[in-house]
Amino acid sequence: MEYRGMKKWRPFASMPEQYIGSQEVINKQLEVPQPLLTEAKMEQLNFTLIEALHTNKQVYLTYYKNGQRITEAGLIQFVDSLGNLFVFIDEVFELKNKMRLSELIDARFV
Repeated sequence: MEYRGMKKWRPFASMPEQYIGSQEVINKQLEVPQPLLTEAKMEQLNFTLIEALHTNKQVYLTYYKNGQRITEAGLIQFVDSLGNLFVFIDEVFELKNKMRLSELIDARFV
C-alpha cells in the first residue's frame, strides 16, 4: 500500500458545482451596463484614435466586453470609421486585436 499523506479538508472546494455556481453569482454582481456615449464623445474618440494612428503614440483604451469595463494600453494600427472597426496592438502581449468602435468607451494618450 502506497502512503499518500494526509489530505487537507477544503470545505468550499468539496462541492465543485457549488463553487462554480457561487462564482457565477459573484461575476453577475460585478457586471456593469454598457454606457451610452454622446455624439460629441464618439467624435472625440474618433479624433483620438486617428491622431494616435498618425503619430504612433500609445493610448489607454477602455472598452466594454461581457459586462465589464476593461482598460489596456496599446498602439493603434488601423481605424475604419465607416466599418465601425479599429485594430490595436496591446502593450503586454503585443497581440493584434480587432474591435468594434461601438465597444470603445474611452481613449486617452499615455
